[in-house]
Amino acid sequence: MPETPFAPLKRAVVGLNGGPTDARVVKLGCQLAKPLKAELIALHIVEVDWSHDLEEDIASDNVIASTVLDLAERIGEKMGQPIRTELLQARDVGAALVDEAAELEADVMIIGLPYRKKFGGDFAIGRTVPYVLQNAACQVIVVREPIGARDSGPAADQLVGSVRRAGSPA
Repeated sequence: MPETPFAPLKRAVVGLNGGPTDARVVKLGCQLAKPLKAELIALHIVEVDWSHDLEEDIASDNVIASTVLDLAERIGEKMGQPIRTELLQARDVGAALVDEAAELEADVMIIGLPYRKKFGGDFAIGRTVPYVLQNAACQVIVVREPIGARDSGPAADQLVGSVRRAGSPA
């Protein structure tokens, strides 16, 4: 089978969710983008429930969202890779990631998958990762959290389990 050469990487999008994989996702994005001088864009989507209008500005006052994007910028600075950050709000995170990656003409999207188990012990993948894998026009890299591991550092620890749907009760 002939090898298919990879297209040159010009733009990478990292999808951040405020969870334990964010630091890993950003670091991998930096490692891929830096040697190729590619643009790196960190996206955080605040999911807006149906009790709020999408036109309501929920995302800009969201402290957790700001913390997520600040973490990405700090990692980028530390690794010597500029990162553009974007904060969006949408009804569905997966669809928003796919649409934004297409609009940005991303060559690759990197998203994280925390290691979770459902009641009964089955591995839980959620609905965002399958949606992105099925619908993204660009390449997709999924970074799964190692079993039993959590990113170290205060920023990552504070974010684990802190993200809730905007407008939903805590």
